[in-house]
Amino acid sequence: MLICPLGGLFAALAEARSAEIARLAAQAARALGCDGGLGAAEAVLRAGLLKLGGSMLGQLLSADPGQRGPRLPCGQGHEAEFTDYRDKTFDTVLGPVTLRRAWYRCAACKHGFAPRDAELGVTGTSLSPGLTAMNDIAAAAGPFAKAAGLLEDLAGVALTVKRVERAAEASGAAQAAAVRERAGLIAGRKVVPLPPSPCPDMLYGAIDGTGVTMTAKETAGRKGKSEDGRARTREVKLAVFFTQDDVDDDGYPVRDQDSASYIATFEPAAVFGDLVKAEGIRRGADHVRQLTILGDGAAWIWGIATAQFPEATQIVDLFHAREHLHSLTRSLEFMLLDRKDQWLAARLEDLDYGDIDGIEAAVRKYPLEGIKKDEVETELGYFLNNAPRMRYRWFRSRGLFVGSGVVESGCKAVIGQRLKLSGMRWTITGADAIATLRCQQASRPEDRIWQPRHNQIIPA
Repeated sequence: MLICPLGGLFAALAEARSAEIARLAAQAARALGCDGGLGAAEAVLRAGLLKLGGSMLGQLLSADPGQRGPRLPCGQGHEAEFTDYRDKTFDTVLGPVTLRRAWYRCAACKHGFAPRDAELGVTGTSLSPGLTAMNDIAAAAGPFAKAAGLLEDLAGVALTVKRVERAAEASGAAQAAAVRERAGLIAGRKVVPLPPSPCPDMLYGAIDGTGVTMTAKETAGRKGKSEDGRARTREVKLAVFFTQDDVDDDGYPVRDQDSASYIATFEPAAVFGDLVKAEGIRRGADHVRQLTILGDGAAWIWGIATAQFPEATQIVDLFHAREHLHSLTRSLEFMLLDRKDQWLAARLEDLDYGDIDGIEAAVRKYPLEGIKKDEVETELGYFLNNAPRMRYRWFRSRGLFVGSGVVESGCKAVIGQRLKLSGMRWTITGADAIATLRCQQASRPEDRIWQPRHNQIIPA
């Protein structure tokens, strides 16, 4: 609680600063009249107003030093005693601010704390909540050095590259923990999300994974696809949920604008599956008419879909299926000869109709042995194992998406454009934190974990 009313405090501050504002205006006028022109006047005003605003913010915060009585619970079952007042300096969007606040110490736990820090959201950090949010945006957008430059150029806030990195990774880790906590509450039915309003007709979950280059420590002992057999990357798993209500004039589905929400993790598929389930429930999987899971055909994706959403329609991305058909054709090329293009065109038509039996029959006409047989059986197995997920003619007749382009582009735009730039080597902790920030910023505002949540109820 502030000692004096905010209105009266601001009035007093404004009166006290009137002379400083007048001097600042005179400096800006002189800069405008010199060769610097408008740009120089803007620079003078911004620097002066930031300094003035920081001073006013400091006085505003100092109006309540956080003295909450002689004793307070320490949080561990003991009582902490008030000892003295101590200074804390932290950076804000207006520049550095120093706050003198009450300090309490618990003799049993042998640690101290300032209640005012928790009230202001600066416990254990040297950045204000507003600056933390700005730092998150900048650090998620590009390399940390570039982020530090953006903060200084656009906001007038000077932070070292290491502070930008540490603050962003700490914020991302906190948000990742919050996402997991929310997922656990939803999956355990301790929190029940309310149905979306308005409720969409169809909900899709598109799932994929992509590799991110890691430090040697993070890949030690892991097998990879490189020539020396060592792993260089770790897979981050990504899921995108989006909705659809309409089809266009040609009958093709149209994704609802701004309907996507993203989740990502480096955790194993089993852990990721729980996150996917919770996100699906939160987005309305229990209420929509049609739930569909899209993937590229990887077994772990369908394992998640079957375990978490047994009622959902599963569809293999048509583009990936066509790629496998081209690969199958190349394996048979030595027997097809000049009929290769004609054979491929016929098989693509079979695929569009979902006629996997037709593709198998066309392949079985050619007796094969050895390596070529193994190649063909592997490619053919892709179609046989996913046949129920390749009924493309039927899917399209129902106005469903048959492509997972949303998650494919997410792997490139959300993950790749930040975590897979040339020369980057990540730790799991750092990459997971930044991936979380990227997902949060790519999602709808109402889906972001730090937004006030008014779409859930506590079950009786």
